[in-house]
Amino acid sequence: MTGAVAPSPGYARRWWVLATMTVCLLVVIMGNTILNVALPTLQRDLGATHGELQWVVDAYILVFAGLLFSWGVIGDRIGRRKVLLIGLTVFAAGSVLAAFSDGPLELIAWRALMGLGGAAVQPATLAVITNVFPPRERGRAIGIWAGTAGIAVAGGPLAGGAVLEHFWWGSVFLVGVPVAVLGVVGVLAVVPESRDPDPGRLDLPGVLLSIVALAGLVYGIIRGGSGDGWTSPGVLVPLLGGLVLLALFVWLQRRSSHPALDVSLFRNPAFSAAAAALGLNFFALLGATFYLVYYLQGVLGYSPLQSGAALIPTALGMALMAPRSSGLAERFGAKAVCGSGFVLIALSFAGIQLLDAGSAVWLLLVVLAVQGVGMGAVMAPATESIMSVVPREKAGAGAAVNNSVRQVGGALGVAILGSLLASAYAARLGDAVDALPAGSRTEASQSIVATLEAVRRAGAGGDEEAARSAAALVEPAREAFVEAMHVTAVFTALAALVAAAVVLRWLPGRRRDDTAITA
Repeated sequence: MTGAVAPSPGYARRWWVLATMTVCLLVVIMGNTILNVALPTLQRDLGATHGELQWVVDAYILVFAGLLFSWGVIGDRIGRRKVLLIGLTVFAAGSVLAAFSDGPLELIAWRALMGLGGAAVQPATLAVITNVFPPRERGRAIGIWAGTAGIAVAGGPLAGGAVLEHFWWGSVFLVGVPVAVLGVVGVLAVVPESRDPDPGRLDLPGVLLSIVALAGLVYGIIRGGSGDGWTSPGVLVPLLGGLVLLALFVWLQRRSSHPALDVSLFRNPAFSAAAAALGLNFFALLGATFYLVYYLQGVLGYSPLQSGAALIPTALGMALMAPRSSGLAERFGAKAVCGSGFVLIALSFAGIQLLDAGSAVWLLLVVLAVQGVGMGAVMAPATESIMSVVPREKAGAGAAVNNSVRQVGGALGVAILGSLLASAYAARLGDAVDALPAGSRTEASQSIVATLEAVRRAGAGGDEEAARSAAALVEPAREAFVEAMHVTAVFTALAALVAAAVVLRWLPGRRRDDTAITA
């Protein structure tokens, strides 16, 4: 298959192709989610600050999001099969280098390289699926593709926790390497080549501008939540500069003959609403996972493996619901399904208010299961709404937009919710941190794991009075974190309700026929 469009009945081996695309998707999603349970370990073993940990997560996401447009166009131009092979190879190399990093800054750099490879893989998987499946089967295939994200959300933390039980922190990055190799073998064996017969040119200045703009925005948010003060120059300059550059990026894209992002697509209300839904869905998912891992390990005292297992209900709910949501959307409309999903997400974050330092495990599992079902209900219908607007020969560019809003939403979720959590925790911990040695107070006030590590060091210092004073901080710190988590969860629930209002207003209702949604 060398043209852009598959024969009308679909490519003969399309289900094998779908299986291969899910493996490739597992690689890039697990490359991010596997890190979640390792964050407290990284903070202890690498001496990383709370802000550096946010950048370890966001370096991957920002490069990923910034290069999705270009990789989508490159795939349309040179062939999506080639781009898949390039992306998997780069991702595997970045994973190996990240595993043997000597410090937080080096790890951040290699995470960015992993993002470079992941940006090539993820849009190509959706573009290939769009090309090899006929319209009548495409919704089901995209539902399975979206459900794979749920498997990766569970498999990543669980695999990360399992390897951390026996190996050093860097081993979490090596887990994805054999999966990437399996993906390469599958691509070579069953995936046909496809490309756009009339591809666009690359907009390199636009790509660079989008990366700088997003990096400035996220950097400002992280600095503001790390105690620098939201009105300080170190926060306001990158924050406002990022917003200005984003506005400039959009202005330039509207006037470019070969834009990195086709902003004209957002004139379609269904497309814009679906993109907003995906962005807010991943804002909640990645942001919440960031602070729930700290709750599990810092407050409840779970091991990395136990933390990974505790997150299974979210992933299981997504994996079970996403493939079924396409059928529900055909019956009831994407509006009703996505709107209901966001209501469930809001309810799950309202349920976090019931969690405290002594909560029963079953209550946490129920809250996370409701969250997973809600997120699974959003992913497939929103993705199908986006891809149905884009011509099949431009599937790579459409998939890039789809994945960009997911990744930007996730990056902002980690940055905004992580910063809100750090600010609320420091405020509620207050003067209690004075029980620690002066040199460790600033970092200890930013996260529960840093506080507990400072307490441990004080206890190992040989000064019994200092050890007793520091040990008395443990319970106030746990209570302060729970209160900060409650505040952050309320903000997340409000974001979900805003998303529900957006999709109920602008997403299409039940289809009257089998034609694609164009309005």
